[in-house]
Amino acid sequence: MLEYFTTTDPVDVGPPKETGRLRAEQGVPLAETLHAYRIGFEFLWSEMVEEAARHEAVTDAMLVSLAAEVWWLSGEYSVAVAAAYREASSELMLQREQERSVLVEALFTGVIADPTRLGETARTLGLPATGPFVVVAAAVPAPGREALPAIESTLRAARISSAWRLLPDEQIGVVALPSAGTEKAAIAAFRRHRTRVGVSPPYESLRDTPQGLHFARLALAGLRGRNPGVSRFDDNPLTMLVAAAPAEAARMVRVNLGALLELPEQERARLLQTLETWFDAHGSAPETGESLYVHPNTVRYRLRRIEEVTGRSLQDPKAVMEIGAALAALPLLTNGGVAAENTSRPTPE
Repeated sequence: MLEYFTTTDPVDVGPPKETGRLRAEQGVPLAETLHAYRIGFEFLWSEMVEEAARHEAVTDAMLVSLAAEVWWLSGEYSVAVAAAYREASSELMLQREQERSVLVEALFTGVIADPTRLGETARTLGLPATGPFVVVAAAVPAPGREALPAIESTLRAARISSAWRLLPDEQIGVVALPSAGTEKAAIAAFRRHRTRVGVSPPYESLRDTPQGLHFARLALAGLRGRNPGVSRFDDNPLTMLVAAAPAEAARMVRVNLGALLELPEQERARLLQTLETWFDAHGSAPETGESLYVHPNTVRYRLRRIEEVTGRSLQDPKAVMEIGAALAALPLLTNGGVAAENTSRPTPE
């Protein structure tokens, strides 16, 4: 035993490396693995000291030299164990993330329909078996960059389960929201990232996740050309429905607002702002004037000007409905909501 440590043979770190990989695969914490090695070397050293005491030829100087050999070997083994453990852990983590990503993709594409497999998928992803759930779609700042960095761990800290997938132009996720309180906490977490986020209506079964993704993307489209924010589909279903049919939305803008959009920029912007504020104020001229810091009569004058330009009466419920829908469609068009060339001329009726 004593002679083994006095050789100059290179140290074989194969066994400790294998132990490190095995313990990582078994899920044994690294600290406990290294602690076991330390105990093993302490036991080995105590046995060697006892053995040395039986041999008069072993001097104190030899024992000191032997101690240096043993603890150097302990360090080499510990380094090898830790390196192999971390390497294996990284490989396992990457593998699990890939498997998790595949399962999340399966939810969004709807390829899992069997209730048993859905339940297994939910358990693997850490989601409850039943809802309510919502789908979230967030616009990424650049391809490959998360729109909501570390959102899964942030929500987990708030006891909210979720599963996410990063696409070239979106970050999408399924979020379990068992109560109104958790929904508010999730929305607040999304807002902190200062990006555009669309949220679907709640749904009960993970089978409906593809439809939820469609609604979340419509909610996100409703924010196109606007500042960062969170758009819930249920907050403005008209805008969401308009977003579902961009070609028809463009035509609706041409028909109802085309003449208004041909006005000089300053007048056009003033009248559009007045019209939007009037809709937000539920048709109240005094409330619109208060929001715009102008007299109610100024609001009424601008509304009459809008009627004159568009040829539509804001006293006609049908005209109000159609102009409101066109106004909702306007931000969905290019160039920040100002209709491009194909919206500049109204379609003859």
